[in-house]
Amino acid sequence: MKLLNIFKSFKNDESGAVTVDWVVLTGAVVGLGIIIANTMGSSIQTAADNVGSDVITNSNN
Repeated sequence: MKLLNIFKSFKNDESGAVTVDWVVLTGAVVGLGIIIANTMGSSIQTAADNVGSDVITNSNN
């Protein structure tokens, strides 16, 4: 009977479940950030280069 109570207690214990949820959620957010950075990185760099060129061109006039 004591062994059955131990199994019931183990089954009902959810103290570690929240930690696992946060780890999974944090990993998903970090992964999404990496995907977005890789996808948009070259476009942002091109836009920044264009702005820099325009600033240089307009400051010489």
